[in-house]
Amino acid sequence: MTEAPALDPTRPREQWGSRLGVILAVAGSAVGLGNFLRFPGNAAANGGGAFMIPYFAALIFLGIPICWAEWTMGKYGGQFGFNSCPAIFGVLGRRSIWRYLGVFGLLIPVVVYMYYVLIESWCVGYAVSYALDWIDLGADPALHAEKSVDYFNEFVGANQDGLMLNGRPHISVIVWLLVFALNFYYVYRGLSKGVEKFCTWAMPVMAVCAIIVLVRVLTLGTPDPSKPELSVMNGLGFMWNPKPMSADGGTWMTVLAEPKVWMAAAGQIFFSLSVGFGVIINYASYLKRKDDVVLSGLTASATNEFFEVCLGGLITIPAAFVFMGIAGAAKTGTFDLGFKTLPIVFEHMPGGRFFGCTWFFMLFLAAITSSLSMLQPVIAFLEEALGIGRRGSVALLGLITGMGSLFFIFFSKDLRALNFVDDTVGGITIVVLAAIQTILFGWVFGADRGIRFAHEGAQMRLPFFFKFMIKYVTLLYLLIMLGWWAWNDLGRYIDMVRADNAIALSVGLVVVVIVFLLLMIHIGGKRWQAETRDARRG
Repeated sequence: MTEAPALDPTRPREQWGSRLGVILAVAGSAVGLGNFLRFPGNAAANGGGAFMIPYFAALIFLGIPICWAEWTMGKYGGQFGFNSCPAIFGVLGRRSIWRYLGVFGLLIPVVVYMYYVLIESWCVGYAVSYALDWIDLGADPALHAEKSVDYFNEFVGANQDGLMLNGRPHISVIVWLLVFALNFYYVYRGLSKGVEKFCTWAMPVMAVCAIIVLVRVLTLGTPDPSKPELSVMNGLGFMWNPKPMSADGGTWMTVLAEPKVWMAAAGQIFFSLSVGFGVIINYASYLKRKDDVVLSGLTASATNEFFEVCLGGLITIPAAFVFMGIAGAAKTGTFDLGFKTLPIVFEHMPGGRFFGCTWFFMLFLAAITSSLSMLQPVIAFLEEALGIGRRGSVALLGLITGMGSLFFIFFSKDLRALNFVDDTVGGITIVVLAAIQTILFGWVFGADRGIRFAHEGAQMRLPFFFKFMIKYVTLLYLLIMLGWWAWNDLGRYIDMVRADNAIALSVGLVVVVIVFLLLMIHIGGKRWQAETRDARRG
């Protein structure tokens, strides 16, 4: 590197306590509900084994290359004392337009957190329900599915809007308040004393819980001898074999011809790796110049894939298949599989109460390590944009996200608003930010320049094809997906907004957040420019 940016000495700066700590924190941000609920739900609903083809394609051509780019961009921006996506984009792109495009790196974590923490509280509620034996599906197996759905709908308020806040607060709202407060407690403690410290013990405990449940699932064998086709081995085959095993008789080729399957696979990779979130850029900005980003980034990605494919996928899909067959596994979405189908599985499973409690406690740990990572980038941004301290930024962000969460708690009927925002902000917008980052790193900042900086302190070198991959293959992949999606599905989303007031209001919520964030970027922009000039002169 010919250019040597100097760290701004006037800005108080946090740092990670250890290399293991940053790897576990980044892995914790990636390992979340996306691994244990979203991935199995996506795989089951999109052809089982056929889904794994676009999934691994997205991992190789999108996830890992963009992950390395984000680690590098974050560390580079951190040398100027910046920790937020808009400020770092401004340093990399050297034009104000890039700062404003960095709004996506704030919009995604703050809006996703609004409903993600709500789902996180459901995990706590279910864990407590299993521990206290509150979930009773009755003695008649024929009614288990109906009672499981009824319990979930009652717990989350899916029967009608406003149910959770009607009269006295529902038990799930009380649990949400506790989980919400716990998130902000750890974020308020700071990077190393809060986020890192929590992740260093939560990740191992999560792994132990997952392995306990996995062993139980893989030893189920064939629970019903009269139905030998419903076995664990066939359940694993449904997940891994790209052949006609779908409930509707479709072939794996027809599955791969659907643009939504490729979009779902890319969105899954981004969601599970925390790529395109603005999280990795923020976390990497706290690294020192000579800290490794290449091996650390690959290690964090590999850890996530272990949790997602080797634990999440091997637990959820085979368990559902064994007791419900192809139709039961394939027709469940993210929430259905996790909160409606698995309670039926635990009801049939020996020791189901214990394993149910262990499963949902593990989901809570996975969720909170991710939700903490969503808060940190926005807090860093508020500190940089407004010049306020940790206490003020935590209070302001708590107010914003608390109001957003209450919106999803109120508009709870059939989870329409939550599902729509998850599909758009938690799916499509992530791909948009990934495309922006790829252009910024590969073409504006320069891939050669980025590679040289990534190699400073690196314990392994980037593959020789990385430059070609990030500049051409990854970018083209993203643009084709976005164009394909717009051609096939954009009209459907517009019709949904027009037809449903709750969805229309959720769009309004997102717009309000965007306007607020753009205003904050405008306020902080001039100061960032001055600090960048001073740092470069230094």
